[in-house]
Amino acid sequence: AERMVQNSFCVSADMAHCVHPNYSEKHEDMHQPEMHKGVVIKANANQRYATTVVGSFLFKELARRAGVPTQEFCVRNDVGCGSTLGPILASGIGVRCLDVGVPQLSMHSVREMCGTEDVAHAYEHILAFYKHFTEVDKMVSVDDA
Repeated sequence: AERMVQNSFCVSADMAHCVHPNYSEKHEDMHQPEMHKGVVIKANANQRYATTVVGSFLFKELARRAGVPTQEFCVRNDVGCGSTLGPILASGIGVRCLDVGVPQLSMHSVREMCGTEDVAHAYEHILAFYKHFTEVDKMVSVDDA
């Protein structure tokens, strides 16, 4: 069972807040996901997301190999955010996790919207993950010292 957990990787995939043109100040200057520009890798200093540097590298490398764009998002420290299953799985059973999402406007409103190209990007990225993860994962060595 331990080996299974060590070799496992969870992609907690849902949605991500893209920058709203009327509220751009709610995003960090360098972390403003946009529609039609790829899947968003989500990070949070308060561990509301399970993304790690290693997980982020693996996901970006798979995207690079597949020719799929990615974006990065880090929540501002003074702005609250929701959470995902990623941190629960990572802390509960120790499986490596990454939180990603398709960028969308107006999350949780009656007028949510996302870019159609991002749905295709997400599909291509997850397909690349299933095809090439084991190969890319073998390239990575983490020194726990």
